Amino acid sequence: MAAMRHRHDGSMMKKSQARPLTGDDGFRDGPLDAAQLASFHAASHLVVRGLFDADEAAEIARWADEVQAWPELAGRYMMYFEHTEGGGRILNRMENLLPWHAGFRQLAGGARLQGACAQLFGEPAVLFKDKINFKLPGGGGFEPHQDAQAGWLRYAGLHITALVTIDPATIANGCLEMADGFAGTQGLIGSEWQPLDGGQLAGLRWQPIEAQPGDVVFFDSFIPHRSAPNRTDAARRVLYFTYNRASEGDHLARYYADKRLSYPPDIEREAGREYRYRV
Repeated sequence: MAAMRHRHDGSMMKKSQARPLTGDDGFRDGPLDAAQLASFHAASHLVVRGLFDADEAAEIARWADEVQAWPELAGRYMMYFEHTEGGGRILNRMENLLPWHAGFRQLAGGARLQGACAQLFGEPAVLFKDKINFKLPGGGGFEPHQDAQAGWLRYAGLHITALVTIDPATIANGCLEMADGFAGTQGLIGSEWQPLDGGQLAGLRWQPIEAQPGDVVFFDSFIPHRSAPNRTDAARRVLYFTYNRASEGDHLARYYADKRLSYPPDIEREAGREYRYRV
């Protein structure tokens, strides 16, 4: 895959130039067939095994190694940390990587991810946000939530995320668990900024999605999902690219400007001010 062979541009200090990720070509050239499209629209999620082959998955993992080793820098990519039960400080996630990494930027704009999401939308897609959840050994899980609860509806009415598996994801290390039998057309079932409670989740079944490197999970912004802590001695890293319909506008810059104000990365936080992750 030619686009996958581009390495990091060699300087994370210099912002890379790139064309906008509009996804027009991918809308015509996406990888999903009619059965996969129907499955997604019936279940609000779709698992595509081996969308990236072993060599491609290994290169994505190398890119994750690269950014994981980057230093904390204010005003650039966004690094968030957590504390383990033993009191250690470990990397939890990184966001806004694409301006600083050519490989991830090309991956986000390719037909297999952006193009697939355009197929799922039925129109061209534009990137909304990017993220790596590292879930290192001892890393915490995520309570049941809908992505749209995190204030996303102020930007667009629907988002679709492409989750690219970097490391093997298992029940033991806290793989993604999706609400089975949920139709995304139901919209929000909870309040913004609040994890879902038992009453809101009544009748839903949790489906663990164990995955291997190169597997991709597509899911919309309304399907409830969760994950457990990582109780193993190996990382469970996953890459997320989230898109919205191009017809609803390009909100990536505004989203990250807003997030820096409301929930900045650790290095940009004011001393003495409390910051709390909600959903």
